[in-house]
Amino acid sequence: MKSYVVKGVKMKLPVHIQFRGMEPSDALEISAREHAHRLESFAPNIMACRVCIDLEQKHKHQGRPYGVRIDLTLPGQELVVNRVQHEDVYVALRDAFDNMKRQLEDVVRKSRGQEKQHTVPLHGEVVRLDDAGGFGFIRTPDGDEYYFSRDNLAGTPFEHVQTGSAVQFIPEVAGEGLQAKRVSLGKHGMG
Repeated sequence: MKSYVVKGVKMKLPVHIQFRGMEPSDALEISAREHAHRLESFAPNIMACRVCIDLEQKHKHQGRPYGVRIDLTLPGQELVVNRVQHEDVYVALRDAFDNMKRQLEDVVRKSRGQEKQHTVPLHGEVVRLDDAGGFGFIRTPDGDEYYFSRDNLAGTPFEHVQTGSAVQFIPEVAGEGLQAKRVSLGKHGMG
């Protein structure tokens, strides 16, 4: 495997750079390789990166924009950023790599099982209220107690909450302990 040296750092990632409608540029090639190298810090398993820098045909109302396309190969998948355009080729290149970085971060997060998971609501019963302070505590069937305030109630005025009320809520662990968010009253079994 061929290695490249970018600002004193050896790269294992093969980066293929193609210029269309324009003369090849060493400075652009170095910039593209530096951007590609930064992607390796997010996903070291990148197998290949292909960058196409294209000088687009002239548009009626603007100058000649540059288009950048990036194809990234990972084990079992291909990521593509297609046709990021700008009149400044370096801005187009930066924006295209920023888009690819976001895609790569999503892939890495999913592969680590860090997909955005929706929290399962818990059920409980209001066991203590402080009417003056506008807060109270909910106990779950497991015996855990969660703090909530009037701001955590969903669609119910604090004055309508009573000790013994059955509630459903989203649990959250905060610096101060267990907290209940989006607390709603009634029609929720404890089972």
